[in-house]
Amino acid sequence: MSIPDRDAAKRKLPIGIQTFRLIREEGCYYVDKTAHIQRLVDAGRHYFLSRPRRFGKSLLLDTIKELFEGGEELFRGLAIHGHWDWAPRPVVRLDFGSGDFEQPGWLSEDLTLQLEAIERSAGIAAGSGSAPARFRRLIADLRERSGRRVAVLVDEYDKPILDALGTPEVARANRSFLRGLYSVIKSCDAHIEFTLLTGVSKFAKVSIFSGLNNLKDITLDPRYSAICGYTEQDLDEVFAPELPGLDRAEVRRWYNGYSWLGAEKVYNPFDILLLFDSRRFKAHWFETGSPKFLIDTLLRRGVPTPDLEGMVGTEALLSAFDIDEMSVEALLFQTGYLTITGEDAENGLSQYRLGYPNREVRQSLNERLLVALLPDAARRLAQKTSLRRLLADNDFAGLEALLRAVFAGVPHQWHTRNNIRDYEGYYASVVYSYFASQGLDLVAEESASGGRSDMVVRSESGVYVFEFKSVERGSGRALAQIKDRGYADKYRRLGRPVHLIGVEFSREDRNIAAFEVERAA
Repeated sequence: MSIPDRDAAKRKLPIGIQTFRLIREEGCYYVDKTAHIQRLVDAGRHYFLSRPRRFGKSLLLDTIKELFEGGEELFRGLAIHGHWDWAPRPVVRLDFGSGDFEQPGWLSEDLTLQLEAIERSAGIAAGSGSAPARFRRLIADLRERSGRRVAVLVDEYDKPILDALGTPEVARANRSFLRGLYSVIKSCDAHIEFTLLTGVSKFAKVSIFSGLNNLKDITLDPRYSAICGYTEQDLDEVFAPELPGLDRAEVRRWYNGYSWLGAEKVYNPFDILLLFDSRRFKAHWFETGSPKFLIDTLLRRGVPTPDLEGMVGTEALLSAFDIDEMSVEALLFQTGYLTITGEDAENGLSQYRLGYPNREVRQSLNERLLVALLPDAARRLAQKTSLRRLLADNDFAGLEALLRAVFAGVPHQWHTRNNIRDYEGYYASVVYSYFASQGLDLVAEESASGGRSDMVVRSESGVYVFEFKSVERGSGRALAQIKDRGYADKYRRLGRPVHLIGVEFSREDRNIAAFEVERAA
């Protein structure tokens, strides 16, 4: 078999292909991750990696599988080729990426079929007994037959639990089953050369990894921040033939921004491949999954949508996720809806600031949130088309009328149905998500000399500093607070008009009580 010439101009886009051999044999674009794999193998043995869905975890595991099985011809021209022992070693790869794991007993049946297939392929007599016992015997038999230690690869290790979160009793049963299965890896340490478990979530060690405490978590290791995903350099070097005709600044705004503490941010591969294929900027990654569980969790816990941009967490908090104890910060970070935007270290403890990675996520998630926050949201979403025009024209009377129309018809106590803590939090959430769903450049709770403004929107026509208040009747306090605390001062140097907008909501009328605008001097 010959690998197609890597220097060819245009190549096939590997959309949906998670098999390394197919990518190489069919001459697809491939971003070389083998230097990262070499570093892992040289530095240790047992690893765990968490990344959001569709970030290339399955392809990474398949690449490692081909390495250990000795597929040398596939790696010619790649970083690892001259540094690897190509003698084949046995591999056990388990994949929980598909299945009806909400059904009691499905996980056990699925694993049994996977173990049977590996036994059959290796010419080993079918095992019996419990799943952990069969798994342990398989690893030992492969070591004995080959004389080489085994590579153990587990894809979507957490999916049987995540899929069953809606039925907690099944999720707990699946968690218990997997705890016993994964504990085998530690007990078979003498027979294992390399282990990598990948998934979306990092479950607390006491819940699923209590029997596997020798895993090294590389999720937030800066050396491996780009082990999945594409960097700017990857786009320039690997995908150069696809870039002409695309605005690189827009590519960055839409899709770049994921950070796991590395020197540079990365793109979601799925987004980039579909952008190159369709030549259209749209929510490619977001539209392939349903954030319903996330939306329900945010509303149930009463988290105002502007607060999502200001969240912080320690590594322990961001790495802890479990059925009975699930922090909103961990849920948002691990699923890819928030990423690390900064780090504050003091006395050896790091606090990570979280924010949206890019326009795709901010715009799409807030559109879903808006649907959940507003009754008859479909009709109100149609009104968004005029929002950008109103800002471009500085038509503040029109903006007030538009926002009044958005809130018109909100039933009494609707905000409490959505569990937002108070009227002000509910109305601020609606306004924020309404603006964010338009893809506008905005930030919530931005620091100023005298405190934090509720929302700042930047556009070519100006900067708009918002303050929201919940009142019995209009008082002018919102606008006064912007001026008294100097919220607008930091924007004067931008050379664009700065507008102060105080919006007060009536708890009685469930709509705008006062809408005051003043241009900063």
